[in-house]
Amino acid sequence: MIFRLPLLTVLALCTAGAVNGALADESPAPLAQPRLAYGQMARMGDKLVFAPCRDRSYIMMEDVSPEGALTRSLEQIGLAEGKKLYVELWAVLEGGALRASALNMAQQEGRCQQPGLGEETWRATGNAPGWLLALGTEKAVLKRAEQPDVVLPMATVDASGGGAQMVASSAEHRLSLKFEPALCHDTARAAIYGWLAQVTVDGQVLAGCAWQR
Repeated sequence: MIFRLPLLTVLALCTAGAVNGALADESPAPLAQPRLAYGQMARMGDKLVFAPCRDRSYIMMEDVSPEGALTRSLEQIGLAEGKKLYVELWAVLEGGALRASALNMAQQEGRCQQPGLGEETWRATGNAPGWLLALGTEKAVLKRAEQPDVVLPMATVDASGGGAQMVASSAEHRLSLKFEPALCHDTARAAIYGWLAQVTVDGQVLAGCAWQR
């Protein structure tokens, strides 16, 4: 399950944890775990500014990913040219800044998207040929250009090792997938995602990118 909380709610929770830890010297506050922050991002001088969805506040973003890979990937889809991006980042609030360590997805000029809310858990997409896969709690739906949709009952997703694997089948179709954690650049959509995707349906191999919902 992905936890998505408004920025001010997360800030309140982190602050409460710090206060409780200070009162109980023998039980220090646990380290904050990254959660998914979603909103708009832009460059302001040499700073990166993050504005949460449905919130008029903003906060500075600090890139704590290895060797600044997160910022470099965002620059590839327009941040370096001053474009505003829609982003979903794994991050924690610390020291008055949003410290981002990994990317779920980002795209140019995108609007805030609704999270899956249990109806969807993953999406994946690719080009040449164009395709889109949506994984939900009850079914998997694969859409391909000029072909009928493939709808399969949802199977258990193995999410060990940071990625995801699954095999689903019916009397007519068989689908397997593998998502690996790595930055995946979709040049056709000016977007970048947090997972590489490989989907095989009835022997056809589809390559693309994936992100969590």
